[in-house]
Amino acid sequence: MHQSISVFDMFKIGVGPSSSHTLGPWKAARMFCKFLQDHQLLSGVRSMRIILYGSLAKTGKGHGTAIAVQLGLSGEDPVSFDVTLEEYMRCLLILKSILNF
Repeated sequence: MHQSISVFDMFKIGVGPSSSHTLGPWKAARMFCKFLQDHQLLSGVRSMRIILYGSLAKTGKGHGTAIAVQLGLSGEDPVSFDVTLEEYMRCLLILKSILNF
């Protein structure tokens, strides 16, 4: 079954200089955590290693992919996330304080 999408589904405002390198990984990370939570597996997670491939691996750090993945893992929603610089920097400082990146 095919799902129809509009141009507005493909082009969204996101964090980083390239939202194509942030929105997909952000949503995937959030979906992964929701899966773990829904199946009562999240409490058993002690550490996680994320490996990026392809263009995400080559440009991910500069394009904000790593930050987007971490925001997704922390439960932030890319649709409702406040993309103003102030909120973005606040989240970035929190993530830097608890994660090694």
